[in-house]
Amino acid sequence: MRIIRDRGRVGDEDRGASVALGNFDGVHHGHRAVIERARARASELSAPLGVITFEPHPREFFGRAGEPFRLMSVDAKIHRLQKLGVELLYILEFNKDLSSMTAEEFATDVLAGAYGVRHVSVGADFRFGKGRSGDIAALASFGEKLGFTVEGVPLVGEGKPFSSTAIREALHEGRPQDAAAMLGHWHRIDGPVQSGDRRGRQLGYPTANLALGGTVNPAFGVYAVFVDVLTGPHAGNYQGVASIGVRPTFGENAPNFEVHIFDFEGDIYGQDISVALVSRLRPERRFENLEALKAQMDADAAAARAALAAASAG
Repeated sequence: MRIIRDRGRVGDEDRGASVALGNFDGVHHGHRAVIERARARASELSAPLGVITFEPHPREFFGRAGEPFRLMSVDAKIHRLQKLGVELLYILEFNKDLSSMTAEEFATDVLAGAYGVRHVSVGADFRFGKGRSGDIAALASFGEKLGFTVEGVPLVGEGKPFSSTAIREALHEGRPQDAAAMLGHWHRIDGPVQSGDRRGRQLGYPTANLALGGTVNPAFGVYAVFVDVLTGPHAGNYQGVASIGVRPTFGENAPNFEVHIFDFEGDIYGQDISVALVSRLRPERRFENLEALKAQMDADAAAARAALAAASAG
């Protein structure tokens, strides 16, 4: 997959694609339906399959983000789109210039001018241009003049369409299986392993610590997890048990994410890992002493192994 970040420097080989257009936060089933329609049109046109997405997310640019809301970092989004076979990824900088464009200017200067697209697939609720003034009908009208076709893809979901908002709610409520059903894959938290206070090692459960940064915070508690070590000599796929929370047994702490990898020995400090939340085993709680905490950790590890035996990695 080739990544194009500068719309002012697009080579001929990166023009003429059939593209899916949108934010694609989470790359859930609804997003994938849009991408699949762009793929079908790419095959008909003998064109490459492309995705146009925005960074930062418009909510972040306009300062409406509040607490972390993103389901994916940009790197995680790139990895997921690559797995889907996207050939060209256009990461369009959402800045003052772009936010000020009218719908017609966006279609003319960006879609037709910079990227030379041949087809655009969007979700049925897609809006674009300054003040979100453009809809699918407007985009189709501009496309007819500018030389590209447009398709609006119906929203996906039984009863209630799948949405990033619904997925965030499921994660906030500690329902990772429901989030995965909408996503089409496990929700993952990615990042480099950071050094911690090594309390887990003292209890017989060494952990890899990840920062809870700009992505949505799931409900605090203990989770069964799949762990992909992405870099370094220990790269591979593992299983484990993880804790998300403030560690109330040890006083006041900032939220953190601690992952114990089963049957693992090795130093992965600084290496990139991706952790899939499979099942929430219990809420976070405070323990009276370390012995009680250790006994619960043993029970959590056994419960995580059982949960993971019944699940499939993804």
